[in-house]
Amino acid sequence: MHMSNSLSIIALLAISLVMGCQQSVAQPTTFTLTSSDIGGQMTTTQVFDGFGCTGNNISPQLSWINAPTETQSFAITMYDPDAPTGSGWWHWLVFNLPSDVTSLASGAGSTDGSALPARAIQSVTSFGTAGYGGPCPPVGHGLHRYVITVYALSVPELPLDSEANPALVGYNLNANAIAKASIIAYFERK
Repeated sequence: MHMSNSLSIIALLAISLVMGCQQSVAQPTTFTLTSSDIGGQMTTTQVFDGFGCTGNNISPQLSWINAPTETQSFAITMYDPDAPTGSGWWHWLVFNLPSDVTSLASGAGSTDGSALPARAIQSVTSFGTAGYGGPCPPVGHGLHRYVITVYALSVPELPLDSEANPALVGYNLNANAIAKASIIAYFERK
């Protein structure tokens, strides 16, 4: 084999390796949650309207990909572990989302649930009502983390209704979770 042929083969192998790496980086292969509405920060669009807060209280757009093939339904929660309650604050709990649903539009968490799939259920949050309740930390308490999690579940429906409290929902989610994907956004009231 000539030296120039050997160099050509090495160059082609190197290009193939680089191209293969670029393709694997460009497309996540793990269960992934994203939002076109929020990045690292919540905005007044998502902030609660009440308790001294003046936001629009609109749930963020969410999309997820690469759920496990055995997924039978999804659930979504939004939780603030920094709330000064000793047990955090549950801002949104929605479950029984069909396995073919891979996104929710902005505002899907409205209290009437009209933008959710027919069998989806929103249960009681720490605000005492069902539906999305946006960030509203105490003034001067610093940045709070809002953890939004999508759960891939091994059952088609949880045996719960809209009156289920966050602890009961959380127990059922964790008992049936195949996989979870989360994003965190921050908000502070000064």
